[in-house]
Amino acid sequence: MDGPQLDEATVAEQATVAEDFIKGVLAAFGLEGTVSTRVEDDTVYLDVSGEQTEALVGGKGAVMQALLEVSRTVVQRSTSSAPRMRLDINGYAERRRQALRIYTIKLAERVLADGGEVMLEPMNAADRKVVHDTVAEIDGIRSFSEGEDPDRAVVIAPSG
Repeated sequence: MDGPQLDEATVAEQATVAEDFIKGVLAAFGLEGTVSTRVEDDTVYLDVSGEQTEALVGGKGAVMQALLEVSRTVVQRSTSSAPRMRLDINGYAERRRQALRIYTIKLAERVLADGGEVMLEPMNAADRKVVHDTVAEIDGIRSFSEGEDPDRAVVIAPSG
């Protein structure tokens, strides 16, 4: 954040700011790891890898989500705006998405077989999106969110 203010920074420049910040966090905690970035469709993807970096995931990805939010704030303050950003540490986010998809499919099958509704545990917006996107692919099922953050949860119900 000590660098010069960038006027109308490109997404690539914003990616560099985010990468430098994450590298600084690793150094500050004395963790060995690498950070790679890529930009796809104006979204910055930050991938952190290294044996010691698992500490930055936290329970259900809570620390990783907080690190993403702080990174987004740093980019916004340094560049006057922030792009969409995704952070993954040692593949945790991808494993979580796959596990949520499998869990959602099983719950949807149960709702189709038994009727009724199923409310999932409260989750962050990214996890809720995975559930909603998965449900959207299944005929006869719908999903909606209830509650307020941080206690917002997805409900899976029969459609119609």
